Amino acid sequence: MLEFAAVDYRFRNGDGVSDLSFAVRSGEIVALVGLNGAGKTTLMRLGLGMLRPQAGEVRLFGRTLSTVPAAEWTAVGALIELPLAYPELTVAENLRISSSLHGRTTSHTEVMETWQLAPLADRRFRRLSLGNRQRVGLAAAMQHDPRVIVLDEPSNSLDPASVLLLREQLLRRAHAGAAVLVSSHHLDEVARIADRVLLMNAGRLIGQLDTDGADLERAFFDRVRADDENRRNREEAV
Repeated sequence: MLEFAAVDYRFRNGDGVSDLSFAVRSGEIVALVGLNGAGKTTLMRLGLGMLRPQAGEVRLFGRTLSTVPAAEWTAVGALIELPLAYPELTVAENLRISSSLHGRTTSHTEVMETWQLAPLADRRFRRLSLGNRQRVGLAAAMQHDPRVIVLDEPSNSLDPASVLLLREQLLRRAHAGAAVLVSSHHLDEVARIADRVLLMNAGRLIGQLDTDGADLERAFFDRVRADDENRRNREEAV
């Protein structure tokens, strides 16, 4: 559904990602974890065509991104960094616009009830709390039943009840066949739902985290520390 094949991208300051190769299959939830600056958001932007690889290629539904028809992009749902919404429009109006952009014209009553937004339907987006804005963004990203879902730190600003709601929605959609790629700082949370948890460090994938371990945070930091030491040793040897 979504595949990265030896993808490289570097910004002018040298930050970026290199040699990314992995795929997200139908019905699978893949989580990306890493420290701030590891490259998770850059990877997701590459997967959505917001950035173009400088080497390698990204494939969506089996096609390179440049050849994916516009109609097929309507089957993708995404939330990267901040929800995209018109601040002066209401919650209901923003959801209606997002639905139309994805080729849907159905009622939003069920969507707002699912994401507990019905009491806020007529409130302007700019007057919402950060957590409510995030729920609007998540509702907009998934209300059209996308086949591929890409979410960057989706639990940011959410209260515990909303985190549980997000978990239920991602599991339900994966069970229905969607391919889900999600990044998070919350190791325990992604371990509950992810089929695979991939580790990122310094713009590279450095392996997979065993979610059956008793102390996920220690295992995560040990892997990152070991990778940092290996990189320093290689640089010193050059």
